Amino acid sequence: MVKGTYQETPPLPFVPGLEGAGEVVAVGPNTPFSAGDRVAVWAQGTMAEFGTFPAGRCIRIPDSMSYADAAGFQIAYGTSHLALTARADLRAGEVLVVLGAAGGVGLTAVEIGAALGARVIAVARGADKLAAAKAAGASDLIDSDTTPDLKAALRALGGADVVYDPVGDAPGLAAFGALRTGGRYLVIGFAGGKPPELPLNHALVKNIAIHGFYWGGYGKLAPELLRDSMTQLFAMVAEGRLTPRQGPLTPLSDLAQAYELLESRRSIGKVVVSI
Repeated sequence: MVKGTYQETPPLPFVPGLEGAGEVVAVGPNTPFSAGDRVAVWAQGTMAEFGTFPAGRCIRIPDSMSYADAAGFQIAYGTSHLALTARADLRAGEVLVVLGAAGGVGLTAVEIGAALGARVIAVARGADKLAAAKAAGASDLIDSDTTPDLKAALRALGGADVVYDPVGDAPGLAAFGALRTGGRYLVIGFAGGKPPELPLNHALVKNIAIHGFYWGGYGKLAPELLRDSMTQLFAMVAEGRLTPRQGPLTPLSDLAQAYELLESRRSIGKVVVSI
């Protein structure tokens, strides 16, 4: 959005932020909320002290959940849960490879994949990030900084049934090459700079399904699936089955530094801005 190249960049000027959490101060007629309710919101313009948002974009958060944890929960956890369940149909006992496994969405894919009963192979850069992935439930760890042949390393671990790829570029191509027959490849994003050039002939011969996934698009495509997924996720938090791992917490006055931390891929987990 900063560069004006995102697929849904609003016209300038706009208030940044796509998700947040806070207290309801006023409501319109015929809404299910009351002043004082603690909610998470998914909508444009959350980097502000106050905002007016559609009730359909708000959801109550568990009493045990902090605003900081809830603020960065929806898109990251929602992306992984809906992609792994509705698109990849991940089953207990299958092997899930997560690229960028310590990033904002990658770490949630590791945790949700493990909660669904999959064996998770986490691919990340450096010991600190791999330690975070292991704490989230990864069974196997691969350091992409010290692994010259990622495809060979994944095949040595038995290959993958599902690849969760928010990175793209060469790592995405390598992980695609390690998919087993009947595997599923989830296109989540391109943090590596560009999409991977996937060999579609291999997809044909090995009956591999390639799923593009954009969580925000489900607001129009299948809003009932999106809301049901979010309800399940907050219930999993309340039951203790998921433990959101808050990333760096930055004050609004340091917003530029927060975006630089995100763009440089130095953060572990979501970068949360406090207001």
